[in-house]
Amino acid sequence: MAMAAQPTENEKQLDSPTYVEDREKAVFTPQSGDAMLNEHAHRGIDAEVANFFAQEHGEAIVIDDATNKRLRWMVHKRVLVVMVVTYFAQTLDKGTLNFASIMGIIDDTGLHGQQYAWLTTCLYIAVLVWEFPTNRLIQRLPIAKYLGVNIVLWGAVLACTAACTNFGGLLAVRTFLGIFETVCQPAFVFLATMWYTRAEQPLIIGSFYSMNGFQQCVGGLLAYGISQIEGQALKNWQILFTLLGCVTVVWGLFVLWWLPDSPMRAKCWSEEDKILIAERVRANETGIQNREFKMYQVWEALKDPLVWGVTLVSFTNGLPPGGLGAFSNIILSAFGFTRLQTYLLAIAQGAIIMALLFSAAWLSKRFSQRLLCGFLFTLPNIAGTIVFLTVTTRPETKVGLLLAFYCTQGFGAVAVLNLATMSGNIGGRTKQVIANSLVFVAWAVGNAIGPQVFQDREKPRYVGAFVAHIVVYSVQCVALLAMRALLMRRNARRRRLQPDETRTHKNAFDDLTDFENPDFRYVY
Repeated sequence: MAMAAQPTENEKQLDSPTYVEDREKAVFTPQSGDAMLNEHAHRGIDAEVANFFAQEHGEAIVIDDATNKRLRWMVHKRVLVVMVVTYFAQTLDKGTLNFASIMGIIDDTGLHGQQYAWLTTCLYIAVLVWEFPTNRLIQRLPIAKYLGVNIVLWGAVLACTAACTNFGGLLAVRTFLGIFETVCQPAFVFLATMWYTRAEQPLIIGSFYSMNGFQQCVGGLLAYGISQIEGQALKNWQILFTLLGCVTVVWGLFVLWWLPDSPMRAKCWSEEDKILIAERVRANETGIQNREFKMYQVWEALKDPLVWGVTLVSFTNGLPPGGLGAFSNIILSAFGFTRLQTYLLAIAQGAIIMALLFSAAWLSKRFSQRLLCGFLFTLPNIAGTIVFLTVTTRPETKVGLLLAFYCTQGFGAVAVLNLATMSGNIGGRTKQVIANSLVFVAWAVGNAIGPQVFQDREKPRYVGAFVAHIVVYSVQCVALLAMRALLMRRNARRRRLQPDETRTHKNAFDDLTDFENPDFRYVY
């Protein structure tokens, strides 16, 4: 029944235990002769994780509420702060072009036709091309170091935008900006699964994703202030790019110093607290890390309808804001608002995005209904888009059109719930890499197509663009409900085979996929 397996070099350093094979589970476990490792040296488990847990014999530790709260705040200070501020910087830096569009950058650089739209599209094409490589690098490299280096590089690229004088130069810097910013969302989803429980993940993902709204508030005020500067050597938009780029570089250097790569490598906490922080996420059944790329998990991801469901929603939810993000200030100006009024209205737009996003995250946690909440928060987008299609732009309708525009800002809420669905329901690190890559490639494709549906010949109403939005919102609603039905059916089947009270969470860090792990339960 048993056969010997050759341990790795890392495993030999742990007193070279003897391994036996469990043929039913197709994983290797150590025999009881090595008390330090006990059952943690599975061939599927990451060697660093196995070494880290060797001292506590593989038994789940019960953490009381007070300790759990203390540990959560420790993680917030080191991890959540970095996620929130970095995502704010990323969305502000990426969205700076929107504010620059009414500061004179179009005329100063001689943009015409669809060239302005291509400056947003090229960024997302870069994301599309670099998405899988950056996910693989996130799996292989120390995540904090990789993130910090990318932040420094995109800050430098952003500052260089101020030196551009034509479409070619802008196209180049926007493409490099997309490459370096690609790291953010997949890295943050990975950090959420590493440091937070599944119940906490919607609000954690919502916290950093809410920066899409907050950057509108701050960006509007910043653009308003810079637009008041007169008589300076640099143009207003050049000042904006230079200032934000330099601040981002400084922040990237701080992240390199402050953010721990993992609970195992965190030097800022005691050994006991590091063990407890890792134990907090044991019940997730999605592991902490694994650097090995496993082809069987690739095929499993590609055959999993859930992976394709969250990918489809990522595309349908990415297309509308891809266009609205680039053209929102142009659209608001077409409603009859002045340039300064448009800046100030962006603040209200950001506040609405944040309110919708946190409402969705809170409701999904309160009622344990992520996908149903996603469906409900798609409906205001549909309503606002219908108003755009049916109401003409006149002075007496501009307030109603403004309110309709605000109704279309629910995309952030749906994005958070979709990412939380992915992070909480995909087990196996390689399978997560593939799912992350597909989801963010689809998001990039949607955002790349989004500006192109706003054809210059259709302004200011852009009827064709809003018809396209109605279509993708309808597809999104169907996909969300179909995923919910799929996960409900999977859980029902698993509970018949293994009642919840018999779950042990012994395989939580063994890099098993959600299909392989009998303890895994889906959240929807």
